[in-house]
Amino acid sequence: MQLRERLHIRRPTWRSHPAVRDPDELTIGERAADTIRNGMGSWGFVFGALVFLAGWMLGNRNVGFDKYPFILLNLILSCLAAMQGAILLIAAKRQDQISSELAKHDYEVDVESERIVSEIHRMVSDLHHTRDP
Repeated sequence: MQLRERLHIRRPTWRSHPAVRDPDELTIGERAADTIRNGMGSWGFVFGALVFLAGWMLGNRNVGFDKYPFILLNLILSCLAAMQGAILLIAAKRQDQISSELAKHDYEVDVESERIVSEIHRMVSDLHHTRDP
């Protein structure tokens, strides 16, 4: 058993940040953007695409329905690239929204901390002035 497991230390993630909404509070579009972003930005997607391309090329050499130079495959990849551009923009917009929520929360915490520090400073000053005759 590792030290981290024995001490029950968990790495904090941005999902556990108090400013980030729980997944059940997100809209369907926000959940879809998160899921697609995480799927398209993974090694599994890359390797899956490579396997698909290799399978298409091997299966359609000169005997399949899409003979070399693979015109249909080219059309499918062009459509996929167009959709990926739009999906990546949606994912970037979602990431900006998350960053904005985190920044807003951090600002609110900073303002509250500044208020508390000012209050403590005032109280210490008052104590200091009342002790001096």
